[in-house]
Amino acid sequence: MSKVQSTLTSTADSQSKFREMVTNRRRGWRRFVLLIWALMGPGLIAAMANNDAGGVISYTVTGAVFGIGLFVPLILCLAPLTFTIQEMSMRLGAVTQEGFSKLALRRYGRFWGYYHISTLAFENLLILVTEFIGMTAGLVLLGLPLWLSSLFCLLLVVVFVLFTGYWTKERVALFIAALNVIFLVVAAMTHPSLAAIGHAFAAWNVPAALQGGVIWYVIATIGNAVAPWMVFFQGSGTVDKGVTAQELRLGRIDTAVGILFQVIIAAGAIIAGAALFGHIQNISSAGPSDMILALNNVVGRWPAILFGLGLFNAGFLASITVSLSSSWSIAELFGWSKSLNDKIWEAPKFYAVYFGSLILAAFAILIPNLPLNYFSVIAQVIGGILMLPLLIFMVLMTSNRELMGPYRTRMFGQIWSWTMVILLIGLTLASFWQTFFQ
Repeated sequence: MSKVQSTLTSTADSQSKFREMVTNRRRGWRRFVLLIWALMGPGLIAAMANNDAGGVISYTVTGAVFGIGLFVPLILCLAPLTFTIQEMSMRLGAVTQEGFSKLALRRYGRFWGYYHISTLAFENLLILVTEFIGMTAGLVLLGLPLWLSSLFCLLLVVVFVLFTGYWTKERVALFIAALNVIFLVVAAMTHPSLAAIGHAFAAWNVPAALQGGVIWYVIATIGNAVAPWMVFFQGSGTVDKGVTAQELRLGRIDTAVGILFQVIIAAGAIIAGAALFGHIQNISSAGPSDMILALNNVVGRWPAILFGLGLFNAGFLASITVSLSSSWSIAELFGWSKSLNDKIWEAPKFYAVYFGSLILAAFAILIPNLPLNYFSVIAQVIGGILMLPLLIFMVLMTSNRELMGPYRTRMFGQIWSWTMVILLIGLTLASFWQTFFQ
């Protein structure tokens, strides 16, 4: 059997497993449970991995700087925006059976195809650095030198690709994603005031005293909620799994469930950070290890330990998904073998991108005097800004009758999508105004 035939066979096996569960959906509630288990995949993983180590650090810093009032309601309000973007990505992949980078190249030319890939690679490298910052924080506190902690984390993420087939790797990633619930446990252990949380929703506004600096954190929060890598990951994951236009309803459920968990856990991270409000100075210039120590001093040992474990888990999951989004997109653009059903020697260039991005990030955190927490916030800000052109192309393609046929975005959806574009344009302009003119 040739290499191509072997790849097609392994991909077909993975997709047939998904298809068999979908076909049996009318055979009782037990089959329904199996169907739900089968459909959980790209959408849930992308959303849960979006609460990555860098994102959690950013959320926690936000809570420590501003408290609960502004950002807990904001993060919950971002759920419709995130769903809109991720649903478009899922629908585009399911209908066209092509990833975003290949579609952009084919429809808008080489410049835009390479633009999206280059900005994705740049943003993903920044995000991967934040994952290693989060993963190594607890290990450094245990006494391991930073270089050894980074090497250990690198080896652990690399081991993931040794699992066989897309289906197995997806199930492992789902298990890792479920462990993110640890941040809700930490939030509960800080004993937040339910009255204060309720008041935050009832009297939601931007305090005048915070107007000058709050915009960066708003953009960072939005950038984490709608990170560019999620679009590429979900679209390519949808194709690799074998989801088609006939399973769009199931894909939407997968996406919606993931986003629901994502915003709740993100709110938990902000609440946990709010426990440090007024207790730690210059937290943005500190590192996650300092944050863990502060939690230990303010709310106790076990919340600090669990927070450190949560950071490690969040960084581990996101290191996998972020690097895969780069691998899938770059491999598709250049026509390389790109399925997770391929073994390493069957798709060497695909896995070379995966390994290479991880190695660069692992070495980057060894840069002396790197402002770790601040770096995490800035990475999310850049993600929010880079999301804008990506979203514009996404709206254009999903609204195109020729490309999407009966699955194109309808009028109301187009109005909503362009409203999101205008919102991001406004925030981007506000960030530049604050940076260069104030």
